[in-house]
Amino acid sequence: MLREILIPKGWPKVTQMFVGIALENWIRYALFAGIAWLLAYLLFKKRWWLRKIIQRDPTSSDVRREVKYSLLTALIYGLVGSATIVLARHGGSQFYGRIESHGWAWFIGSIGIAIIVHDTWFYWTHRLMHHRRLFRLFHRVHHESTNPSPWAAYSFAPLEATVQAGIFPLLVFTLPMHPLAFFAFMIWQITFNVIGHTGYEYHPRWLLNSWLGKVINTPTHHVQHHEKMRGNYGLYFNVWDRLMGTNHRDYPSRFEEVTTRSRHP
Repeated sequence: MLREILIPKGWPKVTQMFVGIALENWIRYALFAGIAWLLAYLLFKKRWWLRKIIQRDPTSSDVRREVKYSLLTALIYGLVGSATIVLARHGGSQFYGRIESHGWAWFIGSIGIAIIVHDTWFYWTHRLMHHRRLFRLFHRVHHESTNPSPWAAYSFAPLEATVQAGIFPLLVFTLPMHPLAFFAFMIWQITFNVIGHTGYEYHPRWLLNSWLGKVINTPTHHVQHHEKMRGNYGLYFNVWDRLMGTNHRDYPSRFEEVTTRSRHP
C-alpha cells in the first residue's frame, strides 16, 4: 500500500523496487530511532539519566550527521536489495513462498539461524574494517559518533553500508527462508541496533554475573566500543568477542559503574 502511494506506477519495475526497498529501510530506521529518541531524550530523560552510559547529550551536529549518513545507507540498501532480487530471479534464491513447504518449525528456526549468521558476519567484517588500511574508507564515519544516539544505527560510510547490506544476498542465496521470516529478522536487527546506540543501559546490574550476560551484548558493550575505538566488535552476542579475546578488559567494571549509580552518593 505504501509503495503504491509513494512510487509512481509509470517508473520501471527495477526503479520501483529500488525506491521501495530504500523507503522501507528508511521508514523502519526513522520509526525505531524516533521512538527511542522520544523515550530516552524527551519523555523519560530525567528518570533514566543515571543509566545514560556517557553522561552528556549527543550534540545536534552529531545527530544531523547521523541522520544524513543513515539516509545514504537506506539508498545503498535499496541498491543492494534490488540487485539481489534481480539476480535471484535468474536462479539460486533459497527464499520460498509457502510456509507449509518447510513448516512452522523451520520458519521460526530460520529466523534464529539468520540472527546467528548476521552476528558472525558483523563481527568479522566489523573487525576487518578496523584494520588501519581500511578504517578511513569504511568505518571512520560511524566512529565520528563517540557519544552515539539512536540515529547512529545506520550512520555508515557508503562502503560500510554496502558491506552491511551484504547480509541480504548472503541469506537469499544460502538459507531457505520465507520473506516474512526475513522481515522478522529485520525487525530484530533494527531493534537491537537502535537500542545499542541509544546510549542507555537497560539491563539489570546482575546480568554480567549470569550465563545470559556471557551470551548477549549490552548497550554498554557497544557504547564502550565507540568510546575506545577498539575491541567489543560483536553485535547481538558476546560469543565471538569472548572466543577471540576482544572484549575490553574493563567492560565488566564499566557495566557495573553504569548500573550501580545512585542519585545520593
